[in-house]
Amino acid sequence: MSLPLVDPETATGTTKEQLDQIRAAFGTVPAMFKTVANSPAALTSMWTAFGAFGASSALGAALGEQIAVAVANRNSCEYCLAAHSALGRKAGVSREAMVAAQAGESDDPKTAAILTFALKLVEQRGQLDAADVEAVRAHGVTDEQVVEIVAQVALNLFTNYVNVALAVPVDFPTVPLRRAA
Repeated sequence: MSLPLVDPETATGTTKEQLDQIRAAFGTVPAMFKTVANSPAALTSMWTAFGAFGASSALGAALGEQIAVAVANRNSCEYCLAAHSALGRKAGVSREAMVAAQAGESDDPKTAAILTFALKLVEQRGQLDAADVEAVRAHGVTDEQVVEIVAQVALNLFTNYVNVALAVPVDFPTVPLRRAA
């Protein structure tokens, strides 16, 4: 069941301000944000998190989008898969690399290690041990980046759950899900 999409033209207060910022960033207000706008607190949380990663991420936009498609694919979130595939291409990631990232794969060993770590977080619901952290650190991933990977996974779980549970209509070019091998 989907919730009503909040109309940015009739929204008021902080919700309107944030939807206007989202429109400025995307050129439109994607359906996910219109859905989340049913809760001003949730919209503030989501938009602030996206802004924090965009402005000062130690991982960078390209890697953040690869993590997002891996998590989206694992959670069968067609909305996030479509949106982050488009954003990944905009961040300079090749179509082939984005498709590989869906399965947690990359030709770059550091990126592959990060995607493996991110998917392990999803699959094991955060129940990792020191060896998992050391495995990703062995690829040159900093402590700051380890924390950002966890935060990126958490943000993407939030958006995946919103889009899947609330049947948000996909308003980006669709991308087929990849089944795990």
